[in-house]
Amino acid sequence: MSGGPVVGIVLVSHSAAVAESVAELARGLAAGGAVAPVAPAGGTVDGGLGTSAELVLAAAASVDRGAGVALLTDLGSSVLTVKALLEDEELPAGSRLVDAPFLEGAVAAVVAASAGAPLDAVAAAAAEAYDYRKA
Repeated sequence: MSGGPVVGIVLVSHSAAVAESVAELARGLAAGGAVAPVAPAGGTVDGGLGTSAELVLAAAASVDRGAGVALLTDLGSSVLTVKALLEDEELPAGSRLVDAPFLEGAVAAVVAASAGAPLDAVAAAAAEAYDYRKA
């Protein structure tokens, strides 16, 4: 990772455990040097299943280093919540919803961001995960 601003990653899931686990896996697979900031935003404020705009905003603020924030979502209301926050301009400048598979996209995004890639390249790396074939 270069000494300049780095892209932050937010993982938005309906489950706090899922978001935290995917963040841990992505950090671990990107290890070997400095790792880009990654924050989970899973579940509701009271610990239930769902999506919390408050948790998404806090996570985005915590990873914002001035190079943009890539937000990856799992499904349904997590996508709608991030879209609404973007539309209302509540997220840090340069925030982007990334259309990518949640787990594979998260790993690709964290690896790219950790290598110092700009937001466009981080988003592209995450989106390329749609092409990963397992058989």
